[in-house]
Amino acid sequence: MCAEPIGENHPHVVNLDSRALMCGCRACYLLFTDENAELRYRAVPERYLNFAGLTVDGRAWDELQIPVGLAFLFRNSAQDRMVAFYPGPAGATESELPLDAWATVVESSPELAVLRPDVEALLIRRTAENESSCHLVPIDACYELVGQLRTLWRGFDGGPEARTAMDGFFAQVADRSRPATGSGAP
Repeated sequence: MCAEPIGENHPHVVNLDSRALMCGCRACYLLFTDENAELRYRAVPERYLNFAGLTVDGRAWDELQIPVGLAFLFRNSAQDRMVAFYPGPAGATESELPLDAWATVVESSPELAVLRPDVEALLIRRTAENESSCHLVPIDACYELVGQLRTLWRGFDGGPEARTAMDGFFAQVADRSRPATGSGAP
């Protein structure tokens, strides 16, 4: 943002108009941390939470109209609605969420209301055994996963390398996550 050299590990900000992630030095990042300010950019926080008891059952998943077992959801403040993305060979594909279906999920799990618009996402992974893993993660982590899977994706379902990368990514997310306050099964 300011042309200050940055290292490999650096913070990010989101351009709310273009939805672009931007690399920044620590000083620029700190300029955009006030959540109540009317700014064009927002700092991406480093918060990771685990919703250990939260289960998105098959019916709720179908109502959200997400066609795959991995997605991230966040509130887009410019559109004033929740959006869902899932990874694939072309990158992140958007799946428009029916607003009433998301409202039902939050009503049964009010702890999900802690998502910060534009900069945090609910990352959900459902397995063939209908188990789910739900985490609040920084939005840049979601796009990191999408980029990693895009380079490894083979065939219809991603292939074994993509699944191994996904397992590793979720292990890192689990290690970084702390329990969400009030988290429990709906």
